Amino acid sequence: MPTVLDDTLLDDPARLAEADSHGLLRAAAMAGAQVRSTTEVAAETELADRLDVGRPRAVVLVVRPGVGRAVTRLLAALLAPSCPVPVVTADAVPPWIGALDVVFAHTDDPGDRELAAGIERAARYGASVVLSGPQEGPVAASIAGKGILLTPRVPVPPELTFARGLAAGLLTANALGLLVADVESLADQLDAEAERGHLGRDSFANPAKALALQLAERVPLLWGLDPLALAVAEHAAYSLGAHAGTVCDVADFRQAVARPALLRAALASSSERDIFADPDTDPAGPKPRVLLLAVHTGPAADTARYEATHTLPGAGLIAPADEIAGEDPVRAGVLALRFELAALYLGLAAGTMGGAGHFTPATA
Repeated sequence: MPTVLDDTLLDDPARLAEADSHGLLRAAAMAGAQVRSTTEVAAETELADRLDVGRPRAVVLVVRPGVGRAVTRLLAALLAPSCPVPVVTADAVPPWIGALDVVFAHTDDPGDRELAAGIERAARYGASVVLSGPQEGPVAASIAGKGILLTPRVPVPPELTFARGLAAGLLTANALGLLVADVESLADQLDAEAERGHLGRDSFANPAKALALQLAERVPLLWGLDPLALAVAEHAAYSLGAHAGTVCDVADFRQAVARPALLRAALASSSERDIFADPDTDPAGPKPRVLLLAVHTGPAADTARYEATHTLPGAGLIAPADEIAGEDPVRAGVLALRFELAALYLGLAAGTMGGAGHFTPATA
C-alpha cells in the first residue's frame, strides 16, 4: 500500500519532534558517528595487523536478515570490478571454508544460531573471521578468541545500523588490500547529509523530505542503473518497509524494463503528483513512481543514465555524484542514509507506526 502523507507535518519541526517519540531521526543522524566508532574499534582490535595474512583464497560475505543483506550486496558490488580474489556472497558459511579464506558478516541479532554455528566452524578450520555485531549472545561467543569482533558503541535501533555494517566491511576490505576506501570521508559526508536532512529544514531545502514527498501516495519502483545503486535500492526498500510500511519494487534497470506490463504502467504514470487524485477511490489504484538510482560515474554510467532517462522520460533520477563529493563508497553510503531519513519522514507524517519500525505482537 502507498503511504498517505500529512505533508503539513513535514515542515512543522515541533510536531515532527513530538511525533518522533522513539528518537529515530536523531538515531539516523548518528550514521557518521557509527562509522567513526567502528573505526576506533577496528584500531583497538588491531584489525589491519591481524588481517595482514597475504592474499586470501576467497572473501566470503555472509548475508544475514535486516540491514546485513544490503550491506553485503553493496560490499560485493564495490569489490567486484577489481578484486583479485573471488568474492562470494552466501546466506550461510559455505562448507568448503578453509584456512586461506576470510569471512565477514554483519548482524544485529545476538542470538543468530545459524550464523554462530557457521562462524564457529570457519574459525575451527582456520579461516580469518570478522564479525560486526553485538558483544553478547551466541554469535559473539562463537567468535571469542578466534576472530575479530567489531562491536557497536553508538546505540541505535537495528534498522539503522547500515552505516556501521558498511564501515566494518570497508575497513576489512582495506585491511586485506582489496579496496582503498576513505572511511573518514564517508563519516564526514554522512554528517553533512544528516545536517541537510535535519527536521528543522524546510522540504524545499531538505533532500530527505523532498524524497519522501516524491514517494508518498505512490508505489515506488526503485530501479538501479549500476550494481552499487541496486544494492542501495535494496536497502531503501528495506527502510521504507521498516519505517513507513511501504512496499517497493527493486530491480536492475535492464531487468525492470524487461517486464512489459510494469513498464507500460511506469510509462503511463506521470512524474508529477496529481493533487486532486484520491488513491483510495481511483479505480486504477495508486500510480507507480519510478526512481532511477545511479552511483557510478564515468562514460559508461553517463550512457546508462541517458538510455534510462530517454526510455522513461517521466522518471525521477537520483545521482549523488551530481551533488556529493567522494568516491563510490561515500556516495552509496550517503544515498542509503537519505532513503533512511525519507522513510522515517514518511512513517512520521503518515502515522503508520509512529515512525518506529518495530512490531509488538499482541498478547493473549
